[in-house]
Amino acid sequence: MAFFVYQKMAITRKKKEEIVAKVGDIAKSAKTLVFANFKGLTVAEQNEMRKAFRPLGIGYTVAKKSLLRRALDAAKYQGDAPALDGEIALAYAPADLSADKLNSDGLAPARELAVFVKKFGEHLAFAGGVFGGKYVGRDEMIAIAAIPGIDTLRAQFVQLINSPLQRFAVVLHAKAEKTIG
Repeated sequence: MAFFVYQKMAITRKKKEEIVAKVGDIAKSAKTLVFANFKGLTVAEQNEMRKAFRPLGIGYTVAKKSLLRRALDAAKYQGDAPALDGEIALAYAPADLSADKLNSDGLAPARELAVFVKKFGEHLAFAGGVFGGKYVGRDEMIAIAAIPGIDTLRAQFVQLINSPLQRFAVVLHAKAEKTIG
């Protein structure tokens, strides 16, 4: 009977440099970075998240915290980086999310990750992020995630503008019927 001993091989220096370069490129080109603690999240659950993020143009990557910090330090964001405890993943939206700049949504990574935080609550949590060139903590990222999408905001704005006009039209119609009848 043969026993196999699996050893964790250290990441080579070249591979580490590639990871730092990749995260650095993400940091330079992203509107928003969201740090997520994913302890205990299965590969199938992570793949489900990636599959949901892909059509929205949201990236999701995992890197060692030390390499992540090195890349983020090079990006020189304002403020202090939030504490990154546990296993950390990075959700991000590139700055050129779409060709139409009016429809690009920098809040999408936080909002979409919030859906999965609710779904996988015991295994996935916000850990902070970068928004508007500044580090933000866990609580601020949760607040950012609660902001509706641009299409929803536009619809709410139109409803807000339309509501008084609609009431005015109803009153005029009632007045006209009362005068005629």
